[in-house]
Amino acid sequence: MTTRAIVPPEFRAASEHLKMSPAILSGNHLFLTGVTGSDSRGHMPEDPETQMRSAFDKIATVLRETGLTSQAIVEMTSYHVGLRGHFELFDSIRLEYLRDPYPAWTAVEVAGLRRQGAIVEIRAIATTSPFG
Repeated sequence: MTTRAIVPPEFRAASEHLKMSPAILSGNHLFLTGVTGSDSRGHMPEDPETQMRSAFDKIATVLRETGLTSQAIVEMTSYHVGLRGHFELFDSIRLEYLRDPYPAWTAVEVAGLRRQGAIVEIRAIATTSPFG
């Protein structure tokens, strides 16, 4: 089975600096690296809603690089600092980005994330095969 790194131009510098791929295409699945809500300059917004939307936008950028949309996501894990304090907000934003059939999803509360100030990190697996 062949694998291929997916590196959108917007993520090239971070990918090279961190020695990681934003996603790996393997067979019929795209495995996305977890993303936080930092902006395009790497600044972490203080506003939870801005962070959450930015994380989902980053996922969309990686999916677009392979011609996919959020409909291709089959599994998602979200990691939260202070989950109970922002779960309803996260869930409402999640439902703006994802549609039926909704992916399998696990939300995990954690003590902290690698990025200072991050309150959420999202990782996902997408399929390149059409549903049905």
